[in-house]
Amino acid sequence: MTTTILSDLFLGLNILVLERIDIGLFRVTAQPPSWLQRFCSQQLRFGMDMLIPQEEFAFLENFLFDAEDFWSENKIGKLNSGLWSQKNLNGYEEQLEAYALCVNDSKILLIELAEDKFKYKQHLIQAGREQQLNYQQLLKDNQRKEVLVNCIIHDIAGQLNAINCCLALLEFENLTDKGKENLEIARKQSIKQEMLIRNILDAFSDEVRSLENFIVDIDTAPDILRAVEETIELFKATFALTNQQLQLAANVDSTADWKVVGEQSRLDRVITNLVENAYRHSPEDSTVTINLQAEAGYVLFTIDDEGEGVSPEMSNNLFQKFSQGQNRAGRGGIGLYFCRMTIERWGGNIGYLPRPEGGSRFWFRLPRPFRNES
Repeated sequence: MTTTILSDLFLGLNILVLERIDIGLFRVTAQPPSWLQRFCSQQLRFGMDMLIPQEEFAFLENFLFDAEDFWSENKIGKLNSGLWSQKNLNGYEEQLEAYALCVNDSKILLIELAEDKFKYKQHLIQAGREQQLNYQQLLKDNQRKEVLVNCIIHDIAGQLNAINCCLALLEFENLTDKGKENLEIARKQSIKQEMLIRNILDAFSDEVRSLENFIVDIDTAPDILRAVEETIELFKATFALTNQQLQLAANVDSTADWKVVGEQSRLDRVITNLVENAYRHSPEDSTVTINLQAEAGYVLFTIDDEGEGVSPEMSNNLFQKFSQGQNRAGRGGIGLYFCRMTIERWGGNIGYLPRPEGGSRFWFRLPRPFRNES
């Protein structure tokens, strides 16, 4: 292939071809592309020499250090500078890319205008960002749906239990044969409704399903004292940032049996939610205290803070779904709702009390487990 054909080929590819003559000195070995005029005040032509680095291509100074090593070792392949942005003589930024390669005994530097490559790269970056946003939105949508399913299941289950109680009481009434027939139909429909609820749980909510199906067994029951101690350790640094202190009450007997009905990971989440809530609503230099008290067949958990407390108009709705405190410092209004749903499904109860000396007390009571003999 003749030199003229090669020169026309590189010109058609819109690539500037330079041959290294000496360190920083290059010769134009093909007809230069038209875009070069936008960067060089000197009118360069085929066969002319040019110095690099110079003001027009200052970026190449760093790349040429690596290129010199590449050429000195006469390596196979090419060394790529990567895309860089360069202002032309009119002050507008354009994107360029350079390559160093060895051709026989010649050391070649190629520079191309990489506008299409840059646009494609930007397109990929933008597409990636959009996919990430879509993914995050999908996660949020799934979380909303899960919360909605939890709410629906919780409300339906409560009403269904009330209906079942009424149906059970009707058995003791002096019903006619027709009444007994209708009662049996109602009980069968109630059973179908329970099955429907479980199918919904199976399809949409593993978390609620695990709450429904947990087994009360002393061998697998969680230790609430251990959960509290691990949570205190976990939040030690967080509280220290604002000179707050998270502590266990001094009168808690560490040698006693503190096992409760429930499941360890979700018990940890309940305690974590309450500790986070206390931290967000407590002032600097204050103390949050967790206490455990043994009751007949139950364990009482309390957490006291020294914050502003909860206004009377908000206290009645604290544990409702999507409810938040007066300064809306919560995270979507489902943390306390999750706590209530979890504790109640384990046979316990949960509540809030204002402290006479100021601040809030959140508490929950869980039954102690019994041994599963089956």
